[in-house]
Amino acid sequence: MRKTRMAATAAGIALIAGLTACGGEKADGGNGSGGGGNEAKGGDSALQGALAALKKASTATDKQHSAKVEGVNKQTSQGRTMSTRMKGAFDWSGGGMKGEADLTMGGGAQSAKAIYLPDAMFVQPAAGAPGGKKWMKYDYDTLAEKGGASGAMLKDQMQNNNPARSVQLVLASGKVKALGTETVRGKKTTHYSGTISVSELTRMQSKDLSEKDLQALEQQFKQQGLKKEKIDLWIDENDLLVKKHEVAKSTDGATGIDATNYYTDYGTSVEVTAPPAGETTDAAGLMTQNGGRSS
Repeated sequence: MRKTRMAATAAGIALIAGLTACGGEKADGGNGSGGGGNEAKGGDSALQGALAALKKASTATDKQHSAKVEGVNKQTSQGRTMSTRMKGAFDWSGGGMKGEADLTMGGGAQSAKAIYLPDAMFVQPAAGAPGGKKWMKYDYDTLAEKGGASGAMLKDQMQNNNPARSVQLVLASGKVKALGTETVRGKKTTHYSGTISVSELTRMQSKDLSEKDLQALEQQFKQQGLKKEKIDLWIDENDLLVKKHEVAKSTDGATGIDATNYYTDYGTSVEVTAPPAGETTDAAGLMTQNGGRSS
């Protein structure tokens, strides 16, 4: 049970960092509430305006290279929901995500610390890791090897993703609408929303996955009943991403993800190193015991 929880924790850490693929309700660029009077002339000009604004936001956010992130991720599997709160800082300037975060799970019943490096992530449960060690190491190459398509996707996203990618994905889909201005944690923002099919989203956000892995993931999502992801973005007056909300739910409600992240302090310094090898247990054996599943 303890090992199973830690494997789930690692997958949850990846998701709470904003590296998700899930589903939601379809939006076809129809009426936006509060998006302005131009929509009376048709949705095309409103769409082009939203796409232009998101292009600026993508560029501005990507240039910052780092940020502090705070979020809540709710994962539902087999009808049971696990909530994880996260607060940390991340840097995506070096061709891979690095950072650290503190996590609280199960309404505060469990806590953990996470360190992200370009080739692995490390989890330090409050109760300790197996073998009397402090840390569990989740090597991305091992995840890809033992976790099948899901492990390969996790590796791909942890090494290629960043907050700007969320903006780029909605932008690339061409399925977005502006929903007006809102104040988010004291910042004036414009709210944008888009809905993308899970298969389309997976292909857009996965840079290095093989066609075989992509097809396996599509089949997995189909079996889970996950069809679409709804992504909402809040962009401030400096064209920076302030808030992101992603939601997906299977038709029967048994599987789903509801994740909200807030981004602040762009450009913050992020310095992290791997825990000492003597304090670390590799998760390769744990992955095998859990049937090769990474999520």
